Amino acid sequence: MRLATRGSALALAQARHVAQLIGGDVELVTITTSGDRRRAVEDKREWVGELEDALLRGEADIAVHSAKDVPVRLADGCSLVGAPSRADPRDALCGAASLDDLAEGARVGTSSLRRRAALLALRPDLDVAELRGNVDTRLHKLAEGGYDAIVLALAGLQRLGRGDEASGVLDELVPAAGQGVLALESRADDKAACAAAERITDDEAFACLVCERAVVRELDADCRTPVGALAAPREDGGLRLRAFVGRADGSAWLRDELDGGDPEALGTEVGRRLLAAGAAEVMGR
Repeated sequence: MRLATRGSALALAQARHVAQLIGGDVELVTITTSGDRRRAVEDKREWVGELEDALLRGEADIAVHSAKDVPVRLADGCSLVGAPSRADPRDALCGAASLDDLAEGARVGTSSLRRRAALLALRPDLDVAELRGNVDTRLHKLAEGGYDAIVLALAGLQRLGRGDEASGVLDELVPAAGQGVLALESRADDKAACAAAERITDDEAFACLVCERAVVRELDADCRTPVGALAAPREDGGLRLRAFVGRADGSAWLRDELDGGDPEALGTEVGRRLLAAGAAEVMGR
């Protein structure tokens, strides 16, 4: 089984985890994507396009993605076919234990418009500044004193063995759709790859991913849209979905929460409710 992956330290750690779950003879096919070559990514397809090309050319069997980087529209002939158990989906604060611990005007680093919008909605006094680079680069910039705190995905820190860098978790922020999930993509007609992915899939994690992606699709959101969605299993077998839409400057935002049984229908309904409440205007459309 050949697993296509980006070459960053985090992507490789994630692919090795999937390889271990699959077991047997597994080869990692490392691919440099357009997103890896650019400073600022405008389209999520730049993170996955070259991996999908490898699938369609038969050079790889399964692509391993950070689910939050996968656009809602996949390449023709490709499908999301599974997801292992989910890591902690929350955003981590590095450099301070909580937002309340940050001084007025504190400089907080992030490259995410969703995080910017949510932080400024809660603390409009903060100086939310651009922060790019891989996890190590961002933590190094924090250590150098360029920022008072930075926000990263807790799952990424934990997968790199650096979970202790998280000073606190931001339960008040709604994570990106798919955050903490590893999405497995293959050719839709590749029965062997689909079967391998199914064997290691956590049904609850995959249902949550489907639900969250339905919100994003209904809102027609992309990587330049401040949108969050987090589904969590309920004891009765259904899901509870929280969603957030914000303006990048924090001046306007919407939140919604709803329970449901069908993941796709629940995500679609929450997206429609947000649009009915004015999400398009909040997103500047």
